[in-house]
Amino acid sequence: MNYCDLGKTGITVSRLCFGTLTIGPLQARLSIEKGASLLVDAFENGINFFDTAEIYKNYDYLCSAFKNMNPKPVVATKSYAYTKENMEKSLSKALREMGLEAVDIFLLHEQESENTIKGHFEALEYLLRAKEKGYVRAVGISCHTTAAVEAALKYPEIEIIHPLVNFRGIGIRDGTVEQMLSLLKKAAEKNIGIYAMKPLGGGHLIKQAEKAFNFVLSHSFIHSVAVGMQSGEELLFNQAVFSDTLVPEDLRNQLMAKPRRIVVESWCKGCGECISHCPQGALTIKDNKAQVRKSDCIFCGYCGVYCEDICIKIY
Repeated sequence: MNYCDLGKTGITVSRLCFGTLTIGPLQARLSIEKGASLLVDAFENGINFFDTAEIYKNYDYLCSAFKNMNPKPVVATKSYAYTKENMEKSLSKALREMGLEAVDIFLLHEQESENTIKGHFEALEYLLRAKEKGYVRAVGISCHTTAAVEAALKYPEIEIIHPLVNFRGIGIRDGTVEQMLSLLKKAAEKNIGIYAMKPLGGGHLIKQAEKAFNFVLSHSFIHSVAVGMQSGEELLFNQAVFSDTLVPEDLRNQLMAKPRRIVVESWCKGCGECISHCPQGALTIKDNKAQVRKSDCIFCGYCGVYCEDICIKIY
């Protein structure tokens, strides 16, 4: 496994980051035992960087896995909190539920623009104070927009950017992948740590996975790449690509044939709550039921969090 320093943070991470959204209740819904076992396998094979978020509802998977990891891996989490009080609750929850004394990286989740960052600055200030006390090692933002990256360059407090990057620009809401990469290069020149998300465009680029991974890895200013994994086979494939080793042909064929799908169950009442929480605008209501525009969906699963009847599922 290859490793890289995350900007000026002093944190060294594997270039392959395990994106844990996929193992939990928003997607694969693995058992705690099975999900934790997969995380331990990844750690034992050189992956020392795990990405999660409060909204993923999977801290218990990580807590279980960490009991079998020594030393502890680098952990990044995120929160939508925008006030001091709510961010304090988010940090306390992360520490308590993952069994940690400190969180390595804490991000403002899904920032959109300078106005969004300004609106969350009270929460960011709380994280900076928590950093001074040793409860957080580095702070930053996650985003799906070029505007948020451009805005982050104005804030010396922001040490980490977690942006959406893939060779087709799938999911970038306000520009092209070329524009995103240009801004990220400027961020790296300011010693900001960068770890990308959605290199496979939420599953749309699975059949071109090696090309997709190598595209992101070819940009040295991207220090690590978060990849969602649900199985040992996916773990083996991704480790091979990120370690510059040959991928077995049978493994490649097996994974290339696996589709990603989002399902709206028949009991959907069409309340529309999911629509306002879809970051890609991929949901509509038709005939009193939620409908998905598959071309716009990046399989993030965020919509499902807000469905009180658990109608929306990703497989």
